[in-house]
Amino acid sequence: MPPAVHAILVARATPAAAAQLERTLDALRAQERPVDHLTVVVCGSAEKLRTLIDGSGAEGAIEAPATTSFATAVRMGAARVPEGRAVWLLAHDTQPEPGTLAALAAALERAPSVAIAAPKLVDAQDPSVIVSLGVSMTRYGRTVALAGGEYDQGQHDGDDDVLGADVRGMLLRSDARAHLLPDPALAGADEGLDMGVRARLGGRRVALAPGARVHAPVAGMAGIPQQRMARAYAVRTAQLHRRLAYAPLWAVPLHWLSLLPLALWRTFLHLVAKAPARVPAEWGAAVTVMVRLSAIVRSRRAIRAFRTGSWAQITPLRATPAQLREHQDPDGGEPVVRRELRFFGGGGAWAVLAALVVSVVAFLPLLAWPVLGGGALLPLRDAVAGLWADAAFGARATGLGDVGPADPFAGVVALLGSLSPARPSFALVALWVLALPLAVLGGWFAATRVSDRSGVRAAAAVVWALAPSFLAALIEGRPAAVLLHLLLPWLFFTASVAHRSWGASGAASILLLGVLACAPSLAPAVVVLWALGLLLAIAFQIRRGLARVLWLIVPSAVFAVPLVQAQLTRGTPWGLLADPGHPWAGSATDPLLLAFGFPTADPAGWGSALAWMGAADASTLWVPFLLIPLAVLALAAPLTPRWRVGIAGVVIATVGLVAAHLVSVVQVATDAATAVPVWTGTSLSLAWLGVVAAAAVTLDAGIPRRGLARLAGLLAAACIVALSVPSLTSLARGDAVLANGPASTLPAYVTARAADEDDLGTLVLTAQPDGGVATRLVWGASETLGGQSTLQNTDPVVGDDDRALAEISSDLVSASSGQVQSLLSEAGVRFVLLTAGASGPGETDAARTRRLDAITAIDQRPGFVRVGETAKGVLWRLDADPQPRPGLDDRQQATARWILTTQALALLVALLLAVPTFASRRAARRMPRVVGRGYEGADA
Repeated sequence: MPPAVHAILVARATPAAAAQLERTLDALRAQERPVDHLTVVVCGSAEKLRTLIDGSGAEGAIEAPATTSFATAVRMGAARVPEGRAVWLLAHDTQPEPGTLAALAAALERAPSVAIAAPKLVDAQDPSVIVSLGVSMTRYGRTVALAGGEYDQGQHDGDDDVLGADVRGMLLRSDARAHLLPDPALAGADEGLDMGVRARLGGRRVALAPGARVHAPVAGMAGIPQQRMARAYAVRTAQLHRRLAYAPLWAVPLHWLSLLPLALWRTFLHLVAKAPARVPAEWGAAVTVMVRLSAIVRSRRAIRAFRTGSWAQITPLRATPAQLREHQDPDGGEPVVRRELRFFGGGGAWAVLAALVVSVVAFLPLLAWPVLGGGALLPLRDAVAGLWADAAFGARATGLGDVGPADPFAGVVALLGSLSPARPSFALVALWVLALPLAVLGGWFAATRVSDRSGVRAAAAVVWALAPSFLAALIEGRPAAVLLHLLLPWLFFTASVAHRSWGASGAASILLLGVLACAPSLAPAVVVLWALGLLLAIAFQIRRGLARVLWLIVPSAVFAVPLVQAQLTRGTPWGLLADPGHPWAGSATDPLLLAFGFPTADPAGWGSALAWMGAADASTLWVPFLLIPLAVLALAAPLTPRWRVGIAGVVIATVGLVAAHLVSVVQVATDAATAVPVWTGTSLSLAWLGVVAAAAVTLDAGIPRRGLARLAGLLAAACIVALSVPSLTSLARGDAVLANGPASTLPAYVTARAADEDDLGTLVLTAQPDGGVATRLVWGASETLGGQSTLQNTDPVVGDDDRALAEISSDLVSASSGQVQSLLSEAGVRFVLLTAGASGPGETDAARTRRLDAITAIDQRPGFVRVGETAKGVLWRLDADPQPRPGLDDRQQATARWILTTQALALLVALLLAVPTFASRRAARRMPRVVGRGYEGADA
């Protein structure tokens, strides 16, 4: 006679659970093989379910706390089940079909070795889809579903012997149920798998009963949580707990000690796999398992009490590599919708090659220059180590005792110089020669997010590379602005699809870090655009995309914190907008021309070009009219079928133009006694990006006739080419500020000594037009681009060190009898340089008088040995050996380590997210490259 079946039904005390419980109780009453006894365990207050329970014929009801897990509730109910009864495990959201219990009981009766009979779980919403039918695990304990998410066509009905199954609907044999109840320590995951492993170790097995069908949700009362974070936590906790419960006794301490290092390693793997949401769950699971030693002891005791065989009995039922691959790629048959890039066949390579030829012709003299100078350019450090030292928190490269954070731009300079480790300064020369083709390359790839048409991409790339702000930066020697213009299209390329994937978000966050490092004045505009992106993600219910858009600004914020804190502490928040690098005023700005995208008062250099041609009085009012075709195309973008992307381009352009006008009145940096305004060209580059994107939208979708679209594109590009002629010929006409060198801003004698002497200090004096003397203290062989600090250049307050240096310099150039030599030696100064400054026809009488008086005063001072006249000025050497430059104290070293650690961690996370994987590339091929075509799904 078959044993009696005692069903344990676990229910939640919620309004939704009440309706489900009623359906489940009806399903139990409809069983062909009736349930002999029923116990209901209610997690929460049972008052709302009292009527249903009373009408179910249950022998009793147990009220448990609302947070009770399914496994704990089952154990509470099992305590009421007498010996000799089989136990059927059910939840309020599992509705068995009428023949389910009969099929399960038959599976137990057919073979005495079967301790557990498992049903086929089908989707409650669509019963034709299998939710679960057997589970297994890999060698390292990873759970693998043998069937799930497939249409039920009987393809798995022949399967019988499995390692485990979903716990919902399981029927436990009466003589083994006491040892095979679900383990509460598994956090709601892998309970059925663990029960099957224990059964197998006890000489029993799990049998599938495909004829027993139970309707259940994918995640429910007894299933793995549906919420991503909770699901990842439950699965990882169960896996780690099983690892410690199954391991040999001697290996348990080793596994326990490896939990945190393993969590760290898997953190890297999750980031590479573009699944950062699993990182908190990973650490939470590791810590949970580490502290629950008593749960591990109980689980191991339960296994030992029932075990009769060896672990070799598990091996034949472990998941095969083929099953694991099928589990990892359940949707591998999705169609590929992304078209070929056609960089070579579509003309992109030819456009880059043509730009290279134009660049070589325009900047031909640069090919013979070892170092690039002029404008805001300075040489770089001679060694890569020095480049990265300038990028770290510590003693700055100029100033008496200045210690503080480095500008993020110093890191960009260090990265650029590291590309030419033998001659870092040559990297700037290469950058200038390759700037035009690199701009075309970036513009072409940015255009792939807007159009699939080769002509549109090529036109957008050319127009982007010939932007007036970019060409002005090239001829005025502004390295930060040049780098910014090269980075912006790649930022557009990645940020426009950042909501789709973590790979794009990680890459965009790194590019945004570089953009803001080169142009801090763009930070307000970037924050506005980022906030708009967040609002769009919320409005379009892009759930996963919201976190990806949020991440975009995290690395930039981490790198900016030290500088922001320093400026705010000093009370100079506007100093955060200062351009990085060497402060240089350059050409004046015309507010009216800013609206047309020209950062200088001479529009695109046509004024100087006409003067060179002998037409100095010719008007340049016609120059802005060359922008009309491009402007018309951009303004028409919101009227096209792809109006969303068109509006986005117009918004970017508007934000850039507004930012340019706002920063044009900001003067926060100084160069000696000269105030240096924030350059507007960086904001205009952002505006130009929006204009080009909007114009490309119009060319792609706004002009129905292809021939007319080609004509409009050619006209706009031709006008921009004509606009750029003066800039591209400025070097040949001698109108550019670029110069050959210098390799060092200090005399060669100082440079040679600096090679053998660390932290060599040089006091540099410059006579000013008003008769004053500008003083700066330079450490090393030269002032360098990476050694500049906006924190120093924007300091309006004369500090103690500045005052001390000013007093020393005043005594030095006057007839004062102060102990100048000893003070300079104590400060670590080896040389004094009185620069030529503006000596010659441009030197004022007051400056000439001050310079000659200073030479006389220093020559007469004991302890100063005149090295001689140099191209940089008059150089003296101190007779006494200087004191070594003070190092960082303990607090400063701790600050430096903390800043380095946090910044390196943020950058590492971004890099791991950005690294492409096979899975990320496969997912990218299933999304169109062009944005704004079709619906961006809510789960994108």
